[in-house]
Amino acid sequence: MPSRASATRYARALFDVALKESDPVQIERDLASFAGLMSSNAELAGALTNPAIPASAKRKIADTLAGRLNVATPARKLLLLLADRDRLAVVPDLLDIYRARLMEHQQVVRAEVTTAAPLAPERAEQMQKKLADITGRKVEMTTSVDPSIIGGMVTRIGSTVYDGSLATQLVKLKEKLAV
Repeated sequence: MPSRASATRYARALFDVALKESDPVQIERDLASFAGLMSSNAELAGALTNPAIPASAKRKIADTLAGRLNVATPARKLLLLLADRDRLAVVPDLLDIYRARLMEHQQVVRAEVTTAAPLAPERAEQMQKKLADITGRKVEMTTSVDPSIIGGMVTRIGSTVYDGSLATQLVKLKEKLAV
């Protein structure tokens, strides 16, 4: 089974258990800590994902790390299960999928706003409130600057893009005039 598909199954199961037995936000933090250790330490990641290393050794490493990180019981059990099945390589994907599921549960949506010039903090706050009103959800907004859009803004919420940039409007006008 492809790693993304198995990560999805594990993330769904963990989220369901976390809702019943634990704090889903704490589980996300625990997974992020473990995944962060793996990504920041190449030797550790190599040991946990190397098929030549026995699953029992991986289980001991995962158990020790989970203990030091004070990982909540549901996440710890999953990490040990993944170690037993030699599937610790799915942890980064599992974390991404779990986060998406948690955000959905919390009614939070991510928005990326790109402008030609930096937004003033007050304007960014207004924009965030407006997006929250439009979507009916809490909005986690990030902003970036791209001078090539000339003016206006481009907002991406999930897979939907609202392009109100001057550059796009000029391209559309050029296409109309060329006809």
